[in-house]
Amino acid sequence: MSATTRRVLLGGAGAVLASALLPRLSWAGHGRRSSLRLAFFTDVHTRLEWETPLALERAARAVNARRPDLVVGGGDLITDGFQSGAEAMAPRWDAYLEHFHRALKAPVHCALGNHDLVAAIPEDGSSAAADPRSTFRARLGVERSFRSLDAGGYHLVLLDPVEVVGGDLKYRGWVGEEQLRWFEQDLAGLDATTPIVLVTHMPLLTAFYQATEGTECPAPANRAVVNNLEVLERFAGRNLLLVLQGHLHVDELLRWRDTTFITGGAVCGKWWRGSWHGTPEGFGVVTLRRDRVEWEYVTYGWTARRP
Repeated sequence: MSATTRRVLLGGAGAVLASALLPRLSWAGHGRRSSLRLAFFTDVHTRLEWETPLALERAARAVNARRPDLVVGGGDLITDGFQSGAEAMAPRWDAYLEHFHRALKAPVHCALGNHDLVAAIPEDGSSAAADPRSTFRARLGVERSFRSLDAGGYHLVLLDPVEVVGGDLKYRGWVGEEQLRWFEQDLAGLDATTPIVLVTHMPLLTAFYQATEGTECPAPANRAVVNNLEVLERFAGRNLLLVLQGHLHVDELLRWRDTTFITGGAVCGKWWRGSWHGTPEGFGVVTLRRDRVEWEYVTYGWTARRP
């Protein structure tokens, strides 16, 4: 049985959801439902060691027990894809799909994380991929790494915030011009009151580094979206209710103006070593209602096997 570690109710007229799938999909009839329940998981970091496939099965059962209408993934579905070749990563993709993704009963839509790029800058002697995102798209059956869909009167936008830069950083949080232009086209057809949920692996807004390293410490360029203001400006005059984020492996909730920003912990916790900064292995449950957003972080009872 899973254990709830945190539950928060936030006032608001609606909620925003981010997804990245073309063409736009429709969910459950016409008009806005009185409520929509989302399970939000992120940072799975699937691998085969330390009985982690068993952990994924347990996590999937815990997600299903919450009976969400929709399951949303925040990226890093596998681990170390960025610096590894496709052949080495194939068993990890197989394990993720078999033990977690396909075990989920509700529809699943996932954003891209930096670990989900395969062979971007290989360190194992293999050749760099011409398109490091191709494995992610093929494995999940999506046309592109950023996309959107409609669910119960809410508009979900899935962001791709990873730019390969090499050097010491290897990658940074950045949303390029193509994606920014796509945002404008995608949002142009929406009524201004439509509640939007944006999903991004790398955070658009976080206080993690100020909370852990002091108020003068900024987030490094490979830990948050550098051009976050450019992204958020695209939603000016829109009903951006909620931003779901990953990458940092902590359960964090911020409220800025009329938007709630939630960093959703990690299925793997401290990379399969237990809790990270007080956040254990888990996932979130978001209930969107007409007048509020409810957030609950749920552990699934895993005891870390990794030394």
